[in-house]
Amino acid sequence: MNLQNHKDSITENGFTVINNIFSDEEINKIIHILENIDTSKETFRKSEDLFAIRQFLKEIPHIKDLIFNNHIKTIIKEIFGDNYFVVKSIYFDKPEKSNWYVAYHQDLTISVNKKIELPNFGPWTTKQNQFAVQPPLHILENIFTIRIHLDDTDENNGALKVVPTSHSKGIYRPENIDWNVETEKICNVDKGGIMIMKPLILHGSNRTTNGKKRRVIHIEFSDKELPEELNWSEKMN
Repeated sequence: MNLQNHKDSITENGFTVINNIFSDEEINKIIHILENIDTSKETFRKSEDLFAIRQFLKEIPHIKDLIFNNHIKTIIKEIFGDNYFVVKSIYFDKPEKSNWYVAYHQDLTISVNKKIELPNFGPWTTKQNQFAVQPPLHILENIFTIRIHLDDTDENNGALKVVPTSHSKGIYRPENIDWNVETEKICNVDKGGIMIMKPLILHGSNRTTNGKKRRVIHIEFSDKELPEELNWSEKMN
């Protein structure tokens, strides 16, 4: 697997797509586990439009060995570096009839273990007893996100759309996008493929129009330690 091109694309454009990371057999095993879990826990969010599991790797620890196959381990080591660890994991299922639409945004918060006053950390939010905060920019700039696709995804079932290179412009408010200079790219990903992105890239997704599922496992990685009073809530090597 020649990863240098992908590494360059992430640095320059803020994202890349790599297909054929998981075999059909591996994906089917992951789906089988997902279809047989107890969904009554409070970290699970269910509605007609969306099913989501926060703290995914904590909630379903036995899925870890399937997710971190040799391909993923090589990608983390060669593209990210030796000292990266998991800091956040979410599973999203946008059902076939979902009209879930996500406007352009950056991922500006990290999940932490408690709320305390710290310089340059804020604003804070709390969802289902989970604390999220906007950290200083250098922490956000350092995160990589891997999105594992359990279904073929294109513009008809909510593939991510991104604004290339927007990850390198700091905090970039969506209302300030100048479409005279920016372009939009739809990120099609095959079942068993991954998209890697920097959280500061402007991204969104359209409604599903083709009646097909879009299930994605979203995992964020960092190699930064937080101030000693604060911990990543999902830190996992």
